[in-house]
Amino acid sequence: MQRSDVTRDDGTWVGLSLDVHDRDQPGLCVFAAGPRLLVSQLSQPVLLAVADEQLQGVDFWRTDEYHSFVPPLRADVGRALAGSTERWAHRFAQYLVDSPASPLHGGRWLLSCDSPLRRWRHADTSHAEYWSSMLVDGHPDGYIDWFFHSHSWEVLPLRPMPDADDSRVKAYRKQAREGTLPPVLLWWVSGLDCHLILDGHARLAAAIAESVEPPLLQLHRTVPRDDLAARIKEAVGFYEDELARFAELRAVHGPTVPDGAATAGPQLVRLFHDLNTTEQLTWAWPLPGGEDQWRRIAREVTASQGWPRI
Repeated sequence: MQRSDVTRDDGTWVGLSLDVHDRDQPGLCVFAAGPRLLVSQLSQPVLLAVADEQLQGVDFWRTDEYHSFVPPLRADVGRALAGSTERWAHRFAQYLVDSPASPLHGGRWLLSCDSPLRRWRHADTSHAEYWSSMLVDGHPDGYIDWFFHSHSWEVLPLRPMPDADDSRVKAYRKQAREGTLPPVLLWWVSGLDCHLILDGHARLAAAIAESVEPPLLQLHRTVPRDDLAARIKEAVGFYEDELARFAELRAVHGPTVPDGAATAGPQLVRLFHDLNTTEQLTWAWPLPGGEDQWRRIAREVTASQGWPRI
């Protein structure tokens, strides 16, 4: 895997671009069968979901089979890396690459601290209230409402959120107060149109209990390498066309027309930035056996967990 820093035009660090090779299918994988999705980790069903007929949301059933691929994060490591989301990103990137149970597969990814979830909180809403409202309720089953939450707002835990008095949460609450809380790792999945918590359920619970903004790292796919050269060529072509257009205008109207490079240059920078940051649809693999297989898995899961039949 190749990794490189992604920054804004002012030099602000945004995240890590991860270019993954030789990983055809991930251990944490999304399978599709018509309107039905299965998220599986190393062949174990983690999440079953089906979009409703009006395409306004998705019903889900969560199993107890998800296991984080991130090892327990020690408090001394949290103190050592406190305030450096960039250093945390490199650490989490290594966990993602090293583990066969992560969602990484071949392609280009962004591991970013610039999650859109941060931008929707109103100043009058406390962090505790806001982040609690972002969590999708329900265990083992629930509903992700696409109609009400139209901006990929929601966060879906892959296991039940621990209570505020849970021993792990208590330990993390101290780190939240100290400002040394490690980031919560999220994965945006387009088929669910929400963010799954890959690691940090207890850390998010601690941040909510202390009403502080949780540090976040969000993982999503970006423009595939196969498309990158063509997209770069398009961006450069746009820039050259703008230079020519402004040159013609200046020839006719004189120096009152802005310089083309000053106008088109920032646009080119934004286009290049978007190639490294814009969310691309999550890959889903066809489920062998299709919807019949999905239903068989659903029956097995509900029977083993003692749930009402899906």
